[in-house]
Amino acid sequence: MICFPNAKINIGLNVINKRQDGYHELETIFYPVKIKDALEIIEAPEMKFESSGINIPGDSNNNLCIKAYNLLRADFDLPNIHIHLHKHIPIGAGLGGGSSDATFFIKLVNDKFNLGMDKEVMKNYCSKLGADCAFFLENRPVFATGIGDVFDEVEVDLSGYHVVLVKPPVHVATAEAYKNVVPQEPINSLKSLVRLPVEDWNCNIKNDFEPHIINSYPQIRMVKANMLDIGAVFALMSGSGSSVFGIFNEKPDLSKFEEDFDVFYDI
Repeated sequence: MICFPNAKINIGLNVINKRQDGYHELETIFYPVKIKDALEIIEAPEMKFESSGINIPGDSNNNLCIKAYNLLRADFDLPNIHIHLHKHIPIGAGLGGGSSDATFFIKLVNDKFNLGMDKEVMKNYCSKLGADCAFFLENRPVFATGIGDVFDEVEVDLSGYHVVLVKPPVHVATAEAYKNVVPQEPINSLKSLVRLPVEDWNCNIKNDFEPHIINSYPQIRMVKANMLDIGAVFALMSGSGSSVFGIFNEKPDLSKFEEDFDVFYDI
């Protein structure tokens, strides 16, 4: 059985304060996009995980799909399975690829082995794997608060625009992004700002991670500046970086980046 976990972008991100438990309160808009991995599971004599496509660094036992399997197997009589993940969503890009893989894995196992989990039960497992994992259960735009795990409906529709994404060849660790951010209460909530015309977003919607990240990684700054120079009505780094998305009225020419950067059109 196979499925295709998709990515998301963050339309704005405000880091509001740091809690006593070390986590940060934030607000952001999660918006699903069409960049996808491919995830397949089959019953097998032995438990096995393998990947193709983009290289996944680190020990495969720490992959969120394996962690999801172990969580489920503690509560359900699951057989050994062979997991194959073809990685296409860039890693360390602020696109939620790992979270999406884990959530789609839970849904895939639920369907294949008839576990009977409803969305609330699956949400409970997702919450143990990552704050944003549960977003991919519904996979529609949401206003996210808390640590990125409390969702409220929001109306955002970019289907009338050309949305493109560029991922420079740099990796930004989430811990690095949070280490240098200065929490502050926003004057206006993203939930109200996103209702403005997209053409007004540049002056009102920001990403609190962006200023210090683009200072550390000039390639990210260059990508954003180039998008705005060639006519983006809005451009922003997604999440903790390092990808940058741009919203255009007409499909742009980003061929100058295609040799060395990952470029995705009409996401």
